[in-house]
Amino acid sequence: MTRDLRRDLYAAGAAALLVTAAVLVGRHIQDAHHTLRVNWPPLLGTWRPHVGPGTPAAVLSAAATVAYGPALAARLPWRALLATAWGTSTAWILSLALIDGRQRGVAGRLTTRHEYLQVIDRFDDIPGTLRDFTHHILLHSPDNWPAHVAGHPPGATLTFVLLDRIGLRGGGWAGVWCVTVGATACVAVLVAVRALAGEGLARRAAPFLVLAPAAVWMGTSADAYFAAVAAWAVALLALAVTGRWVGWAAGSGLLFGLTCYLSYGLTLFALIGAAVLWLGRHRVRERPVLLVLFLAGLAVVPTAFTLAGFDWWEAYRLLVTRYYQGAGGVRPYGYWVWANLACTVLITGLATAAGLRRTAVALIRDQDGVRLALLVAATLSALLVADLSGMSKAETERIWLPFAMWLLPSCAFLTRPRAWLAAQAVLALLLNHLLLTGW
Repeated sequence: MTRDLRRDLYAAGAAALLVTAAVLVGRHIQDAHHTLRVNWPPLLGTWRPHVGPGTPAAVLSAAATVAYGPALAARLPWRALLATAWGTSTAWILSLALIDGRQRGVAGRLTTRHEYLQVIDRFDDIPGTLRDFTHHILLHSPDNWPAHVAGHPPGATLTFVLLDRIGLRGGGWAGVWCVTVGATACVAVLVAVRALAGEGLARRAAPFLVLAPAAVWMGTSADAYFAAVAAWAVALLALAVTGRWVGWAAGSGLLFGLTCYLSYGLTLFALIGAAVLWLGRHRVRERPVLLVLFLAGLAVVPTAFTLAGFDWWEAYRLLVTRYYQGAGGVRPYGYWVWANLACTVLITGLATAAGLRRTAVALIRDQDGVRLALLVAATLSALLVADLSGMSKAETERIWLPFAMWLLPSCAFLTRPRAWLAAQAVLALLLNHLLLTGW
C-alpha cells in the first residue's frame, strides 16, 4: 500500500468517524431533549430496512458503473461521454427513488403539505400573487405559505405553476422534471471541469459524478432542479472565460440570477462564480465585454421579479424570522454546525473525503490539477459559510445538493477508482435500503 493511499484511507476513516459521532451524539440529544427534529440524526429519515421495485435496477446500475465506468469515461468521444453520463445518472437517480415505490419515491414527495404543489391554485393571478408573496411568509400571517414555499423565493414555486399551466400537472410530472433536469447537473460540472482544468481530470471525475450518493435525494426533491440550474450557470461562465464564445457569459448571468430566485442560500454560488472568473482572469482582461454581458444577463431575472412586485430582500428578512419561528429556533446550533458536515459526507461519500485530502495537497504543493483544486476549494468555502450562518440546521442532505455536485470532482485525484466507486455505490444502496428518507 502506498503512502498516499494510506493517507486517503485515513481521511475516509476520519469522515466515517464524524458520521458515527453525529449518529451517536444526535441519537442521545434527540432521545433526551427532542430538539433535533429528525428521527435518524443527522439525516431526516426513519430506520426502516426495505426493498422495492427499484432495487434490481439500482444494483445493476451501480455494478455496471463500477465495472465499466472508468474505462468508458477514458475512451468515449467527449459528446458521447456527456450523453452517457446524463443517461446513467438519470437511471441511477430513478432506480434509487423507486426503491421506495413510485408514489412515495418519485411522485409523492413534492405533494406533501410542506411542498410547492400544495399552492398551485393560489397562483391563478401570478403578478398579484408575487406582489402579495411576502405577506404570507410569517407563521402568524393569514394563509401562511407551507414551509418550502415560504423558505424559497417564488421562482421555485413558479416553476411548478408553469408546468401545471402547460398540462404537466401533479407530483408525477413534477418528479420527472426534477429528475430529468437534475441529472444534467453532472453534465454541467463535467463541462466546467474540462474547460477550467482539462479533459483528463473531467473524464476521471465522470464516474464519481454519475454514481454520487447524493442521488438518493436528487430523485425526491426540487433541490436537484436547483442544483442543475446553478451548475449550468457555472458551466456557461467557465466556457465564456476559457476562450469559447463570449456570449455564454450572458446565459451564465441569466442562470445565476434565476438561481438566486430559486433558493436564498444559493447566492453563495457567487463564491464559485468568483473562482471561475479568477481562473479565467486573462480572458476577462482581454475581453471586458464578457463581464458586461454577464452582468446584463444577471440583471434580467431580478429585474423581472422586482417589477412584478416581489422584494427579495424583504422576503429574506421575513424568512429569517419564519425560520426561527419553526424548527430552526429549536434545533441546537452547537450540534448541527458539525453534524451538517456529517450529512455532507453521506451525500458525497467517503471517496470525496479522500479526494478533498488530495485537493488540499494539490493546493499546497501547486501540483497538476491546482485549477480544479481551486474550484473545489471555493465550493467548500461556500458550503462552510452556509454552515456557519446557522440557516441550514439539519436537512442539508437535501439543501446542500447543489454544493455537493462541485465537491465530487475532487475524486478525479484518486487512484484505484473502481474501489472508491464501489464504496460510493455501497453507501448509496445502504442508505436507500435501510432508511426511509424524509426526502
